[in-house]
Amino acid sequence: MSLAFCGSENNSAAYQVNNGVLNNGCFVDALNVVPHVFLLFITFPILFIGWGSQSSKVHIHHSTWLHFPGHNLRWILTFILLFVLVCEIAEGIVDSESRHLHLYMPPGMAFLAAITSIVYYHNIETSNFPKLLIALLVYWTLAFITKTIKFVKFCDNNIGPLQLRFCLTGFLVVLYGMLLLVEINVIRVRRYVFFKTPKEVKPPEDLQDLGVRFLQPFVNLLSKGTYWWMNAFIKTAHKKPIDLKAIGKLPIAMRALTNYMRLNEAFESPKNKNTPNPQGSKSIWRALCNAFGRPLVLSSTFRILADLLGFAGPLCISGIVHHVGKSSNNTFHPKTKILGDYFISSQEFLANAYVLAVLLFFALLLQRTFLQASYYVAIETGINLRGAIQTKIYNKIMRLSTSNMSMGEMTSGQICNLVAIDTNQLMWFFFLCPNLWAMPVQIIVGVILLYYLLGISALIGAAVIIVLAPVQYFVATKLSQAQRSTLEYSNERLKKTNEMLRGIKLLKLYAWEHIFHSSVEETRQKEMTSLRAFALYTSISIFMNAAIPIAAVLITFVVHAHLFENADFSPSVAFASLSLFHILVTPLFLLSSVVRSTVKALVSEEIGEEHDKCAEPRCKDNHSKYQAVPLKVVNRKRPAREDWNNYSSPLRRPVSTTEADDYCVKVTNGFFTWTPEGSPTLSSIDIRIPQGQLTMIVGQVGCGKSSLLLGILGEMQKVSGNVIWNSIPDSETGEDVSPSVVFCLFVSRKRESVAYASQKPWLLNATVEENITFESPFNTQRYKAVIDACSLQPDIDILPHGDQTQVGERGINLSGGQRQRISVARALYQHTNVVFLDDPFSALDIHLSDHLMQEGILNMLRNDKRTVVLVTHKLQYLPHADWIIAMKDGTIQREGTLKDIQKSESELFEHWKTLMNRQDQDLEKQEHCQTEAIFTLVIFPCCISSHSCTVLFTSKKGWESIPLVCMIFLVCVSRTHTPKNPSYSLSCHLHIMC
Repeated sequence: MSLAFCGSENNSAAYQVNNGVLNNGCFVDALNVVPHVFLLFITFPILFIGWGSQSSKVHIHHSTWLHFPGHNLRWILTFILLFVLVCEIAEGIVDSESRHLHLYMPPGMAFLAAITSIVYYHNIETSNFPKLLIALLVYWTLAFITKTIKFVKFCDNNIGPLQLRFCLTGFLVVLYGMLLLVEINVIRVRRYVFFKTPKEVKPPEDLQDLGVRFLQPFVNLLSKGTYWWMNAFIKTAHKKPIDLKAIGKLPIAMRALTNYMRLNEAFESPKNKNTPNPQGSKSIWRALCNAFGRPLVLSSTFRILADLLGFAGPLCISGIVHHVGKSSNNTFHPKTKILGDYFISSQEFLANAYVLAVLLFFALLLQRTFLQASYYVAIETGINLRGAIQTKIYNKIMRLSTSNMSMGEMTSGQICNLVAIDTNQLMWFFFLCPNLWAMPVQIIVGVILLYYLLGISALIGAAVIIVLAPVQYFVATKLSQAQRSTLEYSNERLKKTNEMLRGIKLLKLYAWEHIFHSSVEETRQKEMTSLRAFALYTSISIFMNAAIPIAAVLITFVVHAHLFENADFSPSVAFASLSLFHILVTPLFLLSSVVRSTVKALVSEEIGEEHDKCAEPRCKDNHSKYQAVPLKVVNRKRPAREDWNNYSSPLRRPVSTTEADDYCVKVTNGFFTWTPEGSPTLSSIDIRIPQGQLTMIVGQVGCGKSSLLLGILGEMQKVSGNVIWNSIPDSETGEDVSPSVVFCLFVSRKRESVAYASQKPWLLNATVEENITFESPFNTQRYKAVIDACSLQPDIDILPHGDQTQVGERGINLSGGQRQRISVARALYQHTNVVFLDDPFSALDIHLSDHLMQEGILNMLRNDKRTVVLVTHKLQYLPHADWIIAMKDGTIQREGTLKDIQKSESELFEHWKTLMNRQDQDLEKQEHCQTEAIFTLVIFPCCISSHSCTVLFTSKKGWESIPLVCMIFLVCVSRTHTPKNPSYSLSCHLHIMC
């Protein structure tokens, strides 16, 4: 039979137009070809001829920028349109009674036009030339009108939903209408036509950065589904080994900082709304769901769609086997004929084996596409979650007080497990979380289909699975217990190992290696026992996952074959049942893995909750501006120590009563402790630290001076009271940056306003310069001034590479005084308005201490009106203090100026004078001993062995050293009149330089 557009039968109704041309089915189908031909003729010249002359108005370096709104919706609608058109083509071909081209030729042209439209749109989008979209607007309008005419004529001729062609035409009307609305929305948003001023769109920030090469968020859906965007990486890796430079930077939305901000916002949003906020684990899970719930829902949706499409395989196999099993009636003969054409129903269409084979192919293709999309979204979300949680843990650790770490509330081993293990458990939970929702759906649908095929026998197989489920739960519980004990033993082992590594020198010195080795080995044996139990339960779980489906299949088939003799057990039923049981293997296999991952995530979340409960400094936000100030060099001589009784500094800024509230920090009724259970280390602390002045804290050893600084900084646990930080004036203008006073419990880390030099100095594993600058901008003048103030230049000169010498644990060893001065230099170099110095003179001799006090603390800090808090035992520096805080036994003994203390606490003042005089006497003895040592080791041997001895003696005290000079002279005289050499003369010249 020859082919013809309207058919080749004699007296065919397809050629009759007695009732009007629109009532002729062939004419209506021919009318539907017009929009597709129009689009092909319009777009092909633009795509293949004139496209090279078009230029983009916006410069971009990637051809993957999604310019137009409704991009994803357009691609989804186009994919659905292509599938419906394939079904329409198949429906026309199945009608084998005639060779009417108008039944499948218009859908074929529509299929080609749909592909052309999406290619045309992609090229317009990547070139940013939206005016050419007017062709698509005309095409969607014409296609919608012509398809609506065909649908209306079907309704006029009483063609209803029972006919497949009617349903397909209705779907096409809806799809063309939605695509037309998408095109109108592009015009509304971009205003490229029918508007005077079109909307200009700038490229995304990621695509403006040439370093971003990860383009997955910016490509179209087809490229995402087929991973076409990875071709550039694959080609690069094929040519040479790929590195970080070739991979490039991540987009902003995928970086750890962005995900951390999203997670932190989810944590803080309930607090800002003043709504009842769930405590404990509920708040954590709620924040995780708010921050990363949407991609997880998308991944779960993809997974459910993939699982549902997976059931198309058994159904199609059953239909194909059933169709092939029939020896007769291999060819379908449609019976219904309307408007000169044959119509078939959906049931008749799906009874064709070839149609089922094509549907099976598309179902498997879509299933794998959705499954891979689900995996990708889940894995990406889990990695983003891990990065956000690790960043949050890091910020939390940086805000923990010293008491949390020193008192064992949070150890380094726990922190390592929290960052490395627990975050991975949460990540894996998000990887497998879509299975948590998809597996029940897959199991329920599978059991329903098995019941449809096998009847009550399927319920028996399902009962086998249900009976063995408690055994799986028991194994999973034991598995979680083994996992928990393994984590505990791992924490203990890491704690002991870190302790041993820190004190390795002491262990070697006392030969304690075997003791600590046995302790660590014992803990390791417990950990290995727990790991063996964990491996055993894992093996049992895997075995059960593989054995349960096989047992269910065997029991089901045996019961179905022997107990139900009249039941249908045809090849189609057997093959479909095997396929369904094979599908159920996957959710049953993943069930224990999902349960294990969920339990591990709950355990890790509980550990994270305990970590989140650790006390930390809390403060209201106070975003103040701190600017670097230029160094001011002011010559200030120290007041004489003899003038204590009548001391008054003319250069000191007096503290008037009007400035009583001009404080930097104020502590009221403060009680601080290192351990929550113990008694307070500091009690009844009521002090104020004046702003822009030098405050000294003095007292006996162990009275709590260092603890007071740490309590103010938030490094101790506060029992009661308040620590109040006032707004800090700008160093240059003297004006308040923030007019409000911030009341908080601890110092705000966000302000970075305190430079702190601890009593025990510490160094980074870096160069001397990096230790001093400490990530601050390098300023040559300020750096040299700090080096001079701390007397570090002679020490730097003797280092192998100067200030570029590596110091710290991995670098060159430094003395205690050198480490102390580098630590103080770090505090002096920082551009902060508040400086805390905890006994910076402890490892320095008197000359270095005087130089540091004069040049560093007085000239660099106090003259610049910076608030300085100095803890010291050197009472000779008290005359320089603007404010003095005396401590005793963890309490404040007295505070005020030196004159105030002299008037009100005369006994304390006299005690200080006695201690200072004693320090001066010890200092003089120390200097005298040093000078005698120099004479004994250097000058005296020279006088004995040389013919002439010239002694160059330098003393800062002038003529106070004349007795020593006379002693040297007597030695020289006695050397001249020796009995063995009476004629031998020795000239001894003494040059005294005062």
